[in-house]
Amino acid sequence: MTGPHTTTNGISSIPAQSGPRQVRALRGAEAEPVPDAGREEARTPAAAAGAQAAESTADLSGQVVAGGGESGAAHGSERDAEFGGAVGGEETGVVAGAGPVGSRGERATVRLRDSEPEEPPRYAPEWLRLREGADAAARAEELLDALRLRLANPPGRTGALTVHDLGCGTGSMGRWLAPRLDGSQHWVLHDRDPYLLHFAAVGSPRSAADGSGVTVETRRGDVARLTPDALAGASLVTASALLDVLTREEVVTLADACAGAGCPALLTLSVAGRVELTPADPLDAEIAEAFNAHQRRAGLLGPDAVTAACEAFAERGAAVRVHPSPWRLGPEESALTEQWLRGWVGAAVEQRPELRDRAERYLRDRLAACAAGELRVVVQHSDLLALPRPTGGAS
Repeated sequence: MTGPHTTTNGISSIPAQSGPRQVRALRGAEAEPVPDAGREEARTPAAAAGAQAAESTADLSGQVVAGGGESGAAHGSERDAEFGGAVGGEETGVVAGAGPVGSRGERATVRLRDSEPEEPPRYAPEWLRLREGADAAARAEELLDALRLRLANPPGRTGALTVHDLGCGTGSMGRWLAPRLDGSQHWVLHDRDPYLLHFAAVGSPRSAADGSGVTVETRRGDVARLTPDALAGASLVTASALLDVLTREEVVTLADACAGAGCPALLTLSVAGRVELTPADPLDAEIAEAFNAHQRRAGLLGPDAVTAACEAFAERGAAVRVHPSPWRLGPEESALTEQWLRGWVGAAVEQRPELRDRAERYLRDRLAACAAGELRVVVQHSDLLALPRPTGGAS
């Protein structure tokens, strides 16, 4: 059952323990109510996942991405299914840098940009849940002291911290960060998928590090076209695993929006393009090179994203700090490692089809080692903190 709406800083919000009663569509500075995309009764992520195979949803361009067997592996041959349904078909189940989204029973999500109908679906809730523990362990807590200092006494702020989480997915960034910051908080969750927004709102944390309350609202819109008006009153902008799926122009747009709003940005888990597997295999480097090329397709930044973001924020006067945030996957993370391997190798073969025969052998061997508890993987990521130039006499 959903709880009553509350108001924080003049913003209609939803208590963190409840599901969203509405999602909002971003139109520049305006947020217009649209019908709730979730069910009327709030569901836990686990309960919602049980019903997801029968559900589908439309993106803002009106195109439907169906659940179950309608995508990815269901369209591929058994041979293609070795790579998660991602290799050799016109329709791909690969999420570059993540894992396959096309396994039977999973529901692919809608697209990042409403202007590009050919952009493939990116993430499934199952994949986001699978990686959440590794993400939480990897994020660079070393950046939080400087962030806490900046957020402690920002000029002109009254009331709760207002945190905008871009491309929030199922809300893992909020679950990690909100309990690490003091003071009451209001989280504004941005995503193009109302289904994921429902997951994120239901699973939001209820209290900050000092026990203060946390509230949440959802906004459905194109995070690649963020404006300063959309961030009016923001105390902080966050995102996880977002930068590397943006273009250079979109990163500049993000930096412009944060600079215009005068707020810090904490952007975590951008792929760095470096992977270390133990034991090593002669094909490791070739797969990694092909994967990185796949990441850069269609003008996306991939492993160049952090460098581009550092430049963009620095050019706008921000002090930028970068810290490594690697996944360290061992036997305890075998389920995640398996899915990551399928996506990593599948993207490489999609980029370089001539690798297929050798990659099939490689993937079989790697999956066998993973199942036997003999494989360890380090996937390098980077976290970025951009602190705008202090204004109003703040130090």
